[in-house]
Amino acid sequence: MGDAHNAHLILVGLPGSGKSTVGKAVAAALDRPFMDLDAEIERREVMTVVEIFAARGEAGFRELERLLTQELRDAPPTILAPGGGWIANPGCAALLCPPAKMIYLLTNPARAVRRMGSKIQKRPLLAGAYPVAGLEKLLVAREKLYLQADHTVSVDSMPFKTIVERIVALA
Repeated sequence: MGDAHNAHLILVGLPGSGKSTVGKAVAAALDRPFMDLDAEIERREVMTVVEIFAARGEAGFRELERLLTQELRDAPPTILAPGGGWIANPGCAALLCPPAKMIYLLTNPARAVRRMGSKIQKRPLLAGAYPVAGLEKLLVAREKLYLQADHTVSVDSMPFKTIVERIVALA
C-alpha cells in the first residue's frame, strides 16, 4: 500500500455522494480513523451546520472548515469526509495535498438527492424547493475542482462493497 499509512485519504464530491458512508467503511478496512469534517465542526461548535450558516453565514462556516483542515495537517493519517463545498474553500486542499490523496466520488445530482432523502433539509445550500437543480448548480461550480482529485470513482455504477474495495486499493 505504499504511503497509505503516511497521509490522509480525502473523499470529495457532491453532498449525497456517500463520502461519510463510504469513508467509514474505508477507514474500517484500512484500520484508520475516520472524520466527517461537518460533524466534527458541529461537535466543536455545539451547533448544526444549518445553525452555523444562520448565525455566521457561509463565510463563517468556511473559516471553521479551514481552521479544522489546518489542524489536520499534523494529525495521524485519517480517512476524511469534508462537506461538498470544502474543495471550493480557497486553500483547504492545499493545506493537506500533497501528501494526502483525494478521491472524487462521482455521482449524478438526482441520485444524490434521492440518497439524502429527508436529510437534505440539513444542507443549507440545498434546502430549497428544487434540490436537484441546486445540486446541479453546485456541480457546475465545483466540478473542475473535484476533477483535480488524484482518482475518480463513480459511485452510481457499482455495488457499495466494490466502491470500498476500489478506494482501499487506491489508498
